Amino acid sequence: MAESFGRSRVPEVFSPAQANDKFTARLRGFGPIGILAILIILGGNLIIPPLSAILVLIWIKISDTPWREIGYVRPRSWGKTIATGIVFGVALKFVMKAMVMPLFGAPPINQAYHFVTGNPAVIPLMIYTMIVIAGFGEETFYRGWMFERLAKLFGQRVWAKIAIVLITSILFASLHYLEQGVPGMTQALMTGLIFGSIFAITGQIFMLMIAHAAFDLTALWMIYYDLETRIAHLIFH
Repeated sequence: MAESFGRSRVPEVFSPAQANDKFTARLRGFGPIGILAILIILGGNLIIPPLSAILVLIWIKISDTPWREIGYVRPRSWGKTIATGIVFGVALKFVMKAMVMPLFGAPPINQAYHFVTGNPAVIPLMIYTMIVIAGFGEETFYRGWMFERLAKLFGQRVWAKIAIVLITSILFASLHYLEQGVPGMTQALMTGLIFGSIFAITGQIFMLMIAHAAFDLTALWMIYYDLETRIAHLIFH
């Protein structure tokens, strides 16, 4: 009895592999370490866009989260995926400009980017913004990572996916309000709902990256050549 009382507890020892598994599990969870990772990723773009998306990729790697969880799934055909993304993105921009936005009473000219009209000096920076920040950065962050995190909280049922599409679309739209006002927020909300719905159904993000970049590059083309008013009045004069 006395011997049992005096026996010291042997500390639990984890192998390096077990310790690493516990750490990666915490990164994927919503405890202190998981929340800290979320805050770091959320704050990334406050330093420089698209830092949040890069941090997402780092988080995926060190947390051993499968790439498919954020939609990084290799397409069966890259050619078909690229072509579909370009056609869809260009067509969506024309539909938004000529049909949807006029119904919401949006002005034909995007004043936030009117400085681009006939200004070749800003084109390289704008192309970088459309492809890297918007296509890669925003899709990885708002569709890939946010869908993964919210799905872990809400689950995979239909109502959960609808809620996730709504939440991510509202957050995506709010980002555009600061720069482009109500018209920009409205357009971002509509495109966010469309892109989010496609991602919720397919679970694949590369076509959406290409479509997003194509959408914004088409907008850049319209603005640079001062075609916004003409296209906005194609249907509604």
